[in-house]
Amino acid sequence: MIIVVTGRPGVGKSTVCLKVIELLKERGLRVGGIICPEIREGGVRVGFKVLDLMSGRSGLLAHVNIPSPIMVGKYYVQLKSFEDVLIDALTSALENADVIVFDEVGPMELKSNVVLNFLSSISEINKPILLVVHWKVVNNLRDLIKVDYKVFTVTFENRMLLPNKIFNLLIGGM
Repeated sequence: MIIVVTGRPGVGKSTVCLKVIELLKERGLRVGGIICPEIREGGVRVGFKVLDLMSGRSGLLAHVNIPSPIMVGKYYVQLKSFEDVLIDALTSALENADVIVFDEVGPMELKSNVVLNFLSSISEINKPILLVVHWKVVNNLRDLIKVDYKVFTVTFENRMLLPNKIFNLLIGGM
C-alpha cells in the first residue's frame, strides 16, 4: 500500500503526515523514514533539515546561507548531509519499521540519486509507505513509481479528516 499526500504549499501536508505518524505510534507500530522540517530564524524560513524518524539523527537538507553547487529556488541543497541521514534512515526503515514515511518528495529531494533509486524500487518494498509529495512533482510521479498508489490532496476543508482515513488505509494494508 502506497499512499501519496499532496497539496498546495501551507495547506497542512506535513501536519497530516505527523498526525498519521502519531496515530501509528499510538498503535505500537514502528515508523521509519524521514521528515524534512523547516529551519526558521527570526520567524523567517531559511532552510530545511532532514530527520531520521527511527534514530532521531538529523542533518541539513537545504539552507539559504550555506552555499553548495545545487540550488532550488533560493535554497542551496546540501546533498551530502541529506544523503548521509537519508541512507541510514531508509536502511533502518526497510529492516526495522512497520511503516515507511517520506516527507517530502520535492524538487530539492529529487536532486538525490538515493531518492530516485528509492522511488524506482518502491514496488519491491513489502511495507505500507506514506509519501508526502510536492504539488509541482505529483503529476510526474508515475514516471518515478511504477506501481499503483492512492493520492490524497490536502485542502483546508479535509485536512482534519485525512489523518484517520490514511491511518486506517495504512494499517489495513498490513
